[in-house]
Amino acid sequence: MRSVKNHLSLIIALFTIVFTMQVYIVIERTVSAYEKDLNKNYSIVVVTKKSVKPEALVAISPTILAAEELSTKKVLEHLQSQMKQRHIDLLKLALPHFYSLHLNHYPTPDEIVSLRKKLQQNQNITRIEDFSKSHDTIYKLLLLYKSISILFAIGIFAVTSLLILKEMRIWQFQHNERMSIMAMFGAPVWMRSAVLFRLSIVDAIIASILAVGTFAYADFIHIGSEQLHEIGIDVLVFDTLNDSLLIFGVALSLSIILAILIVIGHKEEV
Repeated sequence: MRSVKNHLSLIIALFTIVFTMQVYIVIERTVSAYEKDLNKNYSIVVVTKKSVKPEALVAISPTILAAEELSTKKVLEHLQSQMKQRHIDLLKLALPHFYSLHLNHYPTPDEIVSLRKKLQQNQNITRIEDFSKSHDTIYKLLLLYKSISILFAIGIFAVTSLLILKEMRIWQFQHNERMSIMAMFGAPVWMRSAVLFRLSIVDAIIASILAVGTFAYADFIHIGSEQLHEIGIDVLVFDTLNDSLLIFGVALSLSIILAILIVIGHKEEV
């Protein structure tokens, strides 16, 4: 019964680690998708004295992906009923030109400052609107969200790894007599510890199957993806092939590494 409890403790611990890892991956995908969505809707508006080719504005910085002129046609059409055509023609000549600059990624506040300086060097540009206040707020919130996720994942990983080490040491004590007898007959360390590695690998496989099954089922019934879709974010919650391989790889690697640490520690005490 005690052996079953030890197995269950290790399976739960490994399951917690790979589950947390997958949740963190989903969070990272969500944040990346949100950043892409923000980048699509974010642009810098510049005002120029005279007409400029969009290619000339794109050439100012490699950060600028595309530039397009904003039409003043609607404004002029609205004024047409209130002004004479002669005045409208004069207004067309006097109006500055507005351009929307689209960037190739969602920029950091420092990149915005750097881009603004480069744009200001162009004498034809009279005004720049980069919406820096709202941009900085959103960017800081994204960084805070990422930082909290990383700290949460590291905390769970550290605590759970210590629990796994404790359980493996208990296994070692349970098989200590058999290992001592094998040592007396000259069996190498890896052979004496074979049972420890076998048990850790089996539990890692069980924990991985449970984790993959949990996320596969969650993806099947659209838990998470549906809620994200409602707020306009389409993200892959669970990639069956790649995520499954990652989960199995992390669980097996971690259990084997921790088992090796236990074996090395035991060897030093002898």
